[in-house]
Amino acid sequence: MSKSHTGLKLAAYLILGIGSILMLIPFLYMLSTSLTAPGSELTLPPKLMPDPVVWNNYRHVWVEVNFLQYTMNSIFITMMDLIGMVASCAIVAYGLAFFEFRGRNLIFLAMLGTMMLPSQITMIPTYFIWKSVGALDTYYPLILRSFLGGAFGIFLLHQFFKTLPKELYDAAWVDGANPWKIFYTIYLPLAKPALSALAVFTFISAWNNTLEPLIYLQDKHMFTLPLGLLFLKNEVQNRMTLIMAGAVITIIPVLFVFLFAQKYFVQGIASTGLKG
Repeated sequence: MSKSHTGLKLAAYLILGIGSILMLIPFLYMLSTSLTAPGSELTLPPKLMPDPVVWNNYRHVWVEVNFLQYTMNSIFITMMDLIGMVASCAIVAYGLAFFEFRGRNLIFLAMLGTMMLPSQITMIPTYFIWKSVGALDTYYPLILRSFLGGAFGIFLLHQFFKTLPKELYDAAWVDGANPWKIFYTIYLPLAKPALSALAVFTFISAWNNTLEPLIYLQDKHMFTLPLGLLFLKNEVQNRMTLIMAGAVITIIPVLFVFLFAQKYFVQGIASTGLKG
């Protein structure tokens, strides 16, 4: 390895290291403020580790501001979203990848076309549809849509299925397996990396979703964590320490999911680009 190549590699690591530190500063500030005594959060110079450490901020937010209920609501909605999105997208992507039928390409292109539409265009019509069936202030608008699939998830899994050999399907068909059995015994296990990537995307999107709960939910006991965090400012009368404690509670599950699923996430994204 030449000296110039080594120098470039070290420079790249240095830049990435500096960038990582800069990305960590807001999170560290948020964590430090959440452990600070009320009224001391604006002390200069700011301290990385507050003295004393006040864990009572988390207890106050968790119990008295009802973040425990918000967390349970978020877990329920996110898990239902996860199950519905992964299952429906896998079935549709499998059918589009392996079945030959008239209009298949047109359906696939039309589905991809929906990815070009901003969500704001369909927001108002969708709201009135749910209102007409009496589904406002329920979880149905936040959950049922996932069981109808999503264009991005179908595209992601479709591209992955296209990288798998069609001969596996033909051999299993000759052995007497029906399409459903081929799907869940052969192709679904092989698609674990892509399914994991889709699961991470879906989890982050559902967990951080603020706009739709804000539109459809009115009962405070049904709020999700992001929506609860949005209204926390009024609840605690602008106490920054409690707001930061709520923000830490909201972001920790996303960090854990991404860290533990990073291997499958990267593998799934890389694999979907092997074949068009």
